[in-house]
Amino acid sequence: METHATLEREWAILLAACSLLSPGERAVRLRSLLNPSTDWNALFTLADHHGVQSLLQQALQDLSDCIPAEPMRRLNQSQRTQIHKAMLLSGELIRIVDSLSARGIDVIPHKGLALAEMAYGDVALRKTGDLDLLIRPQDLPCVRDAVRELGYTPHLALSPAEERAYLKSGYEYAFDGEAGPNLLELQWAIQPRFYAVDFDMAGLFARAVTFHVAGQPMRSLSPSDLLLVLSAHAAKHVWERLLWLCDIARLLHRKDLDWPLIGTQARMLGLVRILRVTMLAAHQLLGAPPPSQARDHLPEDPAAQPLLEEIRPHMLDGRVFRTESIAYFRLMIRLRERVRDRTRFLQRLIFTPGPGEWSVVRLPAPLFPLYRVVRLGRLAAKLAR
Repeated sequence: METHATLEREWAILLAACSLLSPGERAVRLRSLLNPSTDWNALFTLADHHGVQSLLQQALQDLSDCIPAEPMRRLNQSQRTQIHKAMLLSGELIRIVDSLSARGIDVIPHKGLALAEMAYGDVALRKTGDLDLLIRPQDLPCVRDAVRELGYTPHLALSPAEERAYLKSGYEYAFDGEAGPNLLELQWAIQPRFYAVDFDMAGLFARAVTFHVAGQPMRSLSPSDLLLVLSAHAAKHVWERLLWLCDIARLLHRKDLDWPLIGTQARMLGLVRILRVTMLAAHQLLGAPPPSQARDHLPEDPAAQPLLEEIRPHMLDGRVFRTESIAYFRLMIRLRERVRDRTRFLQRLIFTPGPGEWSVVRLPAPLFPLYRVVRLGRLAAKLAR
């Protein structure tokens, strides 16, 4: 991808299209940016990389007098494809949730279509590539068997000992479906254990709310919990996709956010700094200032702005952090405001084995603790590259 400096105008168009400006203000801003020198191919590539083609199409559809016919045709065709995919995924999500409900299994559709409905009020306005379901850890065997009967094939084949360990150290099972690979993900935690952000899954389920996908009532994380979950997810990926900030910017201004709960949970989980960096990014890039209640319930963090200034070039230039590099691990540590969370991150990172270690060497169950040594060796080798 070309750099931000090369695509300065195209970036400005994309940020304006995704911003929280009023429709009238957005149109004025976009008209001032669109001109015959606009690189439409670069703009569309940028929008595709950041998952915001639908927001771009929505913002430009009433400015056809400023846009050549061919780029507008491509943009509209892309949106029709997105609508078709959203409808197919909606039907599949309903089929899966109905089947699990009939078995008495409670699940929460997560991100994707659920987030599109909550943040945008339209499943076709947010790019969705797969289906994510939050489940209770103890329900994994039943849910896994149920989705197999629906035609889904798991990626992982774990022994009983490996599965017990993976339930503690990992967070998801990926499944292939008839419509494509990695179509379904079952998640019993929000992140891998080594990130040391230990969300209370029972609390998330207890606070879940009802919403609708294609007219079908389903459960979703509460907006307050979702704000914290999405901020942690964006930080894990160093905020590399604009879509994630768009989601958060729209959630920030919901009237039903429980800021006392958000503040309490952020302090308990050690996510104050991550939430502060995320809100600053949403404000500076998308014009979404933090609500006054956020200022009342979240401590200020003087490290947030310098961290955002360091991260922002990676966000805008498409420079992806190598997630098994020293630079990435250092950043993850600096994003945590408490020493104890930094320490837990390092300890878990070094000594928590997973499928990568189990695939390298097969140890009998009595020797399972030795996988920590395998983990340490593999991590050292990766960091030395």
